[in-house]
Amino acid sequence: MSTVTDPEQASFRLSMLLNDTRYRSLTFQAIAAILLALAFWYLGNNLIQNLRAAGLNISFQFFGEPSGYDINQRLIEYDSQSTHGRAAIVGILNTLLVAFLACLTATVFGVFAGVLRLSNNWLVRKLMSVYVEIFRNIPVLIWIIIIFTIMTAVLPAPRAFRGDEPEATMLFGAIAFTNRGIYIPAPVWGPGSIVVVLTFVASVVGVIAYRRYATKMLYAEGKLLPMAWPSLAIFFLPSVIMYFLLGRPIGLDYPELGGFNFRGGLQIGAPLIALWFALSIYTGAFIAENVRAGIQAISKGQTEAASALGLRPGRVMNLVILPQALRVIIPPLISQYLNITKNSSLAIAVGYADITATLGGITLNQTGRAIECVLLLMLFYLTISLLISAGMNVYNNSMKLKER
Repeated sequence: MSTVTDPEQASFRLSMLLNDTRYRSLTFQAIAAILLALAFWYLGNNLIQNLRAAGLNISFQFFGEPSGYDINQRLIEYDSQSTHGRAAIVGILNTLLVAFLACLTATVFGVFAGVLRLSNNWLVRKLMSVYVEIFRNIPVLIWIIIIFTIMTAVLPAPRAFRGDEPEATMLFGAIAFTNRGIYIPAPVWGPGSIVVVLTFVASVVGVIAYRRYATKMLYAEGKLLPMAWPSLAIFFLPSVIMYFLLGRPIGLDYPELGGFNFRGGLQIGAPLIALWFALSIYTGAFIAENVRAGIQAISKGQTEAASALGLRPGRVMNLVILPQALRVIIPPLISQYLNITKNSSLAIAVGYADITATLGGITLNQTGRAIECVLLLMLFYLTISLLISAGMNVYNNSMKLKER
C-alpha cells in the first residue's frame, strides 16, 4: 500500500489556509478584502439612510433639466437652454483642453530649461536657475491671477482696433490681441478637407517612423542619416501637395471688428490663456529640475565616449544622454502631468468654465445636488488621473532597459 510523500500531492485541508505558508498570505488578503468591502457597504448604507431620513434622496435627474446659464469658452454647441448634462460635458472638454495644452507646453519649457541649466554658458545657466527658482516657489494661483491681470489691463479693448489709425493693429492682418483674448483665423472645412487632415496625420506618423529608423540605423550600422530636412519634408510636403491637388478645400475665416467686438475667426479667451500659460511655466520649472537630475544621473563617460566617436554635442544629447535620462525623468514626469490636471481646477479664479466651475459650481448651486455633483467631480478627476498614469506607465515600461 503506497503513501503520498510529495507535499504537492497531499489532500487539501482547511487548516492549511493558516498553517501552510503557500496559502496563508492569500487567506489574510481575502479576509482584508472582505472586511474592506463590509466597511464600504456599512458607510454607504449609513449615508443612504441618513439622506433618506433628511428627505434627501440621491438622484441624477437634474442632468436633463435646462441649465439656464451661458458658457463663453466651449468646444461644442451650447446655450442657456441646454441641459446641465451638456454643461458638464462642456466643462469636461474645457478641462481636458487646458490640461492637454499645458502638459505639452510645460514639457517643452521643462526640457528646454533643464538642458540649459547645465549649459557651459554662465549667463544662460544662471537665467534658467532664476526661472526655476522663481516660478516653482510661488503658488500657481498667484501666477494665474498675475497673467490674467496683465492681459486684461495691458492689452487694448476690441474697440481700439476701429478707425483709419487705430490704437492697436492686427498682427499680419489676421491676429488681434485684446483684453478679452486673442482672435485668430478659424479653419473653414470644405469638401475633401478630411483627406488633407488624414494626410497630415499620416505625415506626423511618417516623421516619427523615419526618425526611429534613422536612430536604429545609427545604433545598428553606424550610418548617420540626416534628421532635419527629411523630417520637415515628410511633415509639410504631402499635406501641401494634397491641399492643392484637391483645390484648397480648407479656407480661413478671419476675425473682423463688428460693433464693439470681433466677429468671425476663433477666440481664445483671456481666462484660457492665463490658465494655460500659468500652468505651463509653473509646472515647467519642476520638470526642468527632473530633466536636470536625469541628465546628471548619466555617467560623464557616456558623453566622452560619444564625443570620441565624432558626434556633435547636439547629437550626443539627443541620441545618447536624453534616451538614457528618460528612464529617470519619466516617473516624476507622470506626477507633474497629474498635478497639471488637478491644478486646472483653479480655473474658477479667472472665470474659465472647466468642470469644477460648471458641475461643481454653477450646477451645484442651482440644483442643490451637492452630493451628486461632488461625487461625479471626484470620479472625473480620479478617472482622468488613472488614465494619464496608465498611459505614461506604458511609455515608461517601453523605455526600460531590455535585459537579455
